[in-house]
Amino acid sequence: MSAEFAQRLIYLVQELQQPLCIYANRRGQVVRVAIGTPHQTRIPPLELPRYGEERLCGLRCIAVSFTGDPPSNADLVAMAMQRLDALAVLSDRWSWLCHLLPSPTPQWQVSPPMSLEKLTKQDFAGLVSNLEAEFSRRCGAIAIAAKQDRVILAGLTRNYSRLRELQQLVESAGGVVLDILTQWREQPHPQTLLGEGKLQELMVAAQIKQANLVVFDRELTPAQIRNLESKLGIRVSDRTEVILDIFAQRARSAAGKLQVELAQIAYRLPRLAGRGQDLSRLGGGIGTRGPGETKLESDRRVLQKRIAHLQKQVTALQNHRARQRQRRIDREMPTVAIVGYTNAGKSTLLNQLTKANAYTADQLFATLDPTTRRLHLQEFVGVDCTVLLTDTVGFIHELPPSLLDAFRATLEEVTEADALIHLVDASHPDFAAQMRAVQQILQDMPLVVGETLLVFNKIDVLDPYTLSAMQEAYPHALWISAKQRLGLSRLCLEIYRLVCL
Repeated sequence: MSAEFAQRLIYLVQELQQPLCIYANRRGQVVRVAIGTPHQTRIPPLELPRYGEERLCGLRCIAVSFTGDPPSNADLVAMAMQRLDALAVLSDRWSWLCHLLPSPTPQWQVSPPMSLEKLTKQDFAGLVSNLEAEFSRRCGAIAIAAKQDRVILAGLTRNYSRLRELQQLVESAGGVVLDILTQWREQPHPQTLLGEGKLQELMVAAQIKQANLVVFDRELTPAQIRNLESKLGIRVSDRTEVILDIFAQRARSAAGKLQVELAQIAYRLPRLAGRGQDLSRLGGGIGTRGPGETKLESDRRVLQKRIAHLQKQVTALQNHRARQRQRRIDREMPTVAIVGYTNAGKSTLLNQLTKANAYTADQLFATLDPTTRRLHLQEFVGVDCTVLLTDTVGFIHELPPSLLDAFRATLEEVTEADALIHLVDASHPDFAAQMRAVQQILQDMPLVVGETLLVFNKIDVLDPYTLSAMQEAYPHALWISAKQRLGLSRLCLEIYRLVCL
């Protein structure tokens, strides 16, 4: 590009009073001319000549501004998203040359203001060749698990414990959290949840951290997911979808897999719309010509049939569990269900009391399938009484409604129990909010639950002062350490008092 040609472009843009972008390949051929800024005219990744972390796309952009402003943050993000060879910003006074950098931070470099003559004398071919060689070396040295998501968390909250829990959920699902961005607004933005400025910050963070997924701390509407993915250029998910993914990974029994599939389909059904042209093409064959039935409608009908089929199976499972409970009642064997927030130690307590071998791990939703075992109280308190002890699925704040509906057959184990053990993780910094979340879920259940025994777990990791203060605040609670077998005899004595006398 000559300085004379650049001057003509600037004159044209001043006449139009509109910014102009020209995209050219490495042979100097113009492939696209568009009115607007680089951010407004960016080329989708699928339309680029090539796309990859180890090389540039093969296009350079000449952006002509009639205002004389330097490249904006949005334009630099657009350059990074497209992996342009270079971005040259022209104005009637100064020009700027921008390009990506191989180092993680900063993501790009912007030259000082220069004249058109100096800009046109730059060695673009040498610059691009050196950059690609450096990108290739750096990418070869970075080892990332093939199926591991690199995640940025985004929250519209002042409650940082909620974001810490979201981070635990993402890590339990197998992702790596790179950064957390928060914003507080009185009213969420109806289209993107976040404001324009915070969205720009999120775009920059995603490029700098090389994230491939953004997870929000609340459930998003289908339109919000579509808008966010369009603006950010990477996948967008929400808290509900992460929980469903964890459930899909952890379900082991046929009943558990059945309930998880029902919950996933119920979540995805309203989100079919707006997922591109693949779901809006007309079908083929008799009865689909003319206006016909769109692919979206066809997929929706298939999912609705699958939901109806799965609901019948869940109902059959519900009836089967009801018959099992009736047999227990006929045998006059009392039942106790352990409920609590996820990762409170329910499976560990079941293992210690009944010598079961339920899977335990320090992670959210380590186990999903309910496990029932016989508890012989004589081993702990010397009285001849046998109780059926059930470990249930863990609760969580704002448990997705689709999961509550799908797991109704499992949760009925709670409503039909003679007594409940509400197990609380005493070491959690926000244990009071977890207690309220569990109590709210129990209150929302259709049947009246039995008498509840409040039990605080993991007291072995508390300092004496904190433990003493908590015991004063909850004088009627029991205090145990399931892992260290502390306080189990007192707990069994209370179970005997509740269900055996």
